[in-house]
Amino acid sequence: MNNEKRAKFLRIFANIPENLRNDIIALVDDKTYTWNTAYLEIKDDTSLGKKILKALEENDII
Repeated sequence: MNNEKRAKFLRIFANIPENLRNDIIALVDDKTYTWNTAYLEIKDDTSLGKKILKALEENDII
């Protein structure tokens, strides 16, 4: 299931215009993450990336 969420995020990210990729999309452990930072963490399949994916899903972003 996590791979499905990851793939969905990557598809959405590919369609986000460059000028919006610095917008904050997630709050995890009292830190904010932009599309760009979320992409790097999720692409590399880090534990932080998994937390970001969960936050995005909970907020109906993915």
